[in-house]
Amino acid sequence: QVQLVASGGSLVQAGGSLRLSCTASDGTFSSYAVGWFRQAPGEGRTFVATIGGSGYPTYYTNSVKGRFTVSRDNAKNTAYLQMNSLKPEDTAVYYCAADQRPQLFLSHEYDYWGQGTQVTVSS
Repeated sequence: QVQLVASGGSLVQAGGSLRLSCTASDGTFSSYAVGWFRQAPGEGRTFVATIGGSGYPTYYTNSVKGRFTVSRDNAKNTAYLQMNSLKPEDTAVYYCAADQRPQLFLSHEYDYWGQGTQVTVSS
C-alpha cells in the first residue's frame, strides 16, 4: 500500500509561484501514475493534472494549461506540481493521488491519497 505525503502549500500573492511535492513511501513509485486534484471551499474535488509512471503522458485541466507543470523524480519517490502565474481562483486544498492504472481523471478512480496541502492566492 502506498502512503503519500503532500507538501508545499502556502499563502502567495496573485502572479506568484509555488511548487507542491508528493512523496511516496513505496519503492515501486514508478509503477504508479500520479494525479493532482484540488478542492475549493464548498466544492467537490476536481482534477488538475496527471503524470504517468515514467513521466509521460501528462494531462492538465484547461484552466491550468500553460501555468502548471506536473513532473516526477522516481529516484526520490516524489512527484511535483509547479504552479506559476497563480490566480485567486487557484485557491484550494491540493491533493495528490496515485494509482497503478494510467490516465485517470476522476477522483474516485484513484486508490491512494495524500492528506492535502492548502494553497491560498491573495489578490
